[in-house]
Amino acid sequence: MINNQFEELKNGVQEIIDLIVAKDNKAANNKLLEISEKLDEFLDHTDEDEDLIEISKYQVLLNQLFQKINPEEVEGE
Repeated sequence: MINNQFEELKNGVQEIIDLIVAKDNKAANNKLLEISEKLDEFLDHTDEDEDLIEISKYQVLLNQLFQKINPEEVEGE
C-alpha cells in the first residue's frame, strides 16, 4: 500500500479526534464512516502482510472512536 494512503487515514483519524474534542459528535460520526469506507477499500486491494497489520491497527482505533462517539449504542448491545 502506498504510504500516502496511510497518511490519508492518519489525517482522517486526527480530524475525528478533533471533532470529538469540539463535541461535534455528528460530524465526527460522519467522518468516521467516511474513513471506515476508505479503510475497507484499502483492505480489499491489499495482500501485503505489513499493510494488513497496519490496517488492523486502524480498525481497532476506529472501533474505539466509534464507542467514544456512540456510547449509547455500545451499552445497548
